[in-house]
Amino acid sequence: MNAANDMNEATVLVEKPGFLSTLQDLGRPGLAHQGISASGAADALALRLGNLLLGNEENAPALEMTLVGGTFIFGGDSMVVLAGADFGAVLDSAPLLPWRATVVRRGGSIVLGAARGGARGYLCVRGGFAVPPVLGSASTHVLTGLGGLGRPLRAGDRLRLQNTDPPLSPLNLRWLEARRLDPRWLEEQYGLRPLRLTPGPQLDWFAQSAREKLGESDYEVLEQSNRMGLRLAGPQLERSKPGDLLTEGVSLGAIQVPENGQPIILFVEHQTTGGYPKIANVCSVDMHRLGQLRPRDRVRFGWVEVKEAHRLFMKREAVLTHLRLERRA
Repeated sequence: MNAANDMNEATVLVEKPGFLSTLQDLGRPGLAHQGISASGAADALALRLGNLLLGNEENAPALEMTLVGGTFIFGGDSMVVLAGADFGAVLDSAPLLPWRATVVRRGGSIVLGAARGGARGYLCVRGGFAVPPVLGSASTHVLTGLGGLGRPLRAGDRLRLQNTDPPLSPLNLRWLEARRLDPRWLEEQYGLRPLRLTPGPQLDWFAQSAREKLGESDYEVLEQSNRMGLRLAGPQLERSKPGDLLTEGVSLGAIQVPENGQPIILFVEHQTTGGYPKIANVCSVDMHRLGQLRPRDRVRFGWVEVKEAHRLFMKREAVLTHLRLERRA
């Protein structure tokens, strides 16, 4: 019997959940003063692009998969985009290409394996998944169980879909299937290159040699990394100023340096305050690349001026603005 026969048409059955699969949108910013980190997609750029390719709002909830994907059976006709890392996906035994809108018919099965590069992939669906917002967001905060399903997916979960509006008419299908991203632009966003940094608020607490090491050395992502923070191992970053830092608010992408001199990059579920000095901050334009780092990856950094970081970010956002305007046309 087809597994979709016992399902509502507007649902997706989780046959296999994968390693760590959760529902995510762009998070719940603005609540740090209450001790609540934003959470949201680890690779927000991939989620935004996947949604825009489907004609969704950028913030529509999608399924984030980490390192190993799952198996998902659709109860009715839908349209999907896979964004982010390549999980070698197949749709009903045929290859499912990433970054491209594809129709999934009732009973269709999407099977994803291990990530072939990068760490996280996104299954975006036309209309988005129907998830009650918690504090304004559908995102799952894994450490606290806030939002989403309150936990990673399990086998047997049924995920409801939002109603598709407008319906998948032949005209809409042709328009959606024709939307493409320039492969050269994608390579520019996800290709191997240093993560760009701007100076942190306690840069003057560190020796000049520490700044040089951070901009010239390889660092390895440790196994202890998670959505809260990425722990790195590499040349020790020496401080020039002794003493303790009064605990203060911290931001996404801040690079803290504890007493052992090994940097920690604060990630999407980071604590909202911290007492370690911050030598640098990963630029917003490169934040999505943090979400694709996996244990034992090696990373390099490069310093840029704040003005240049802003220019790079606005250049990237112009592409998304174009997609957004196309969606509304």
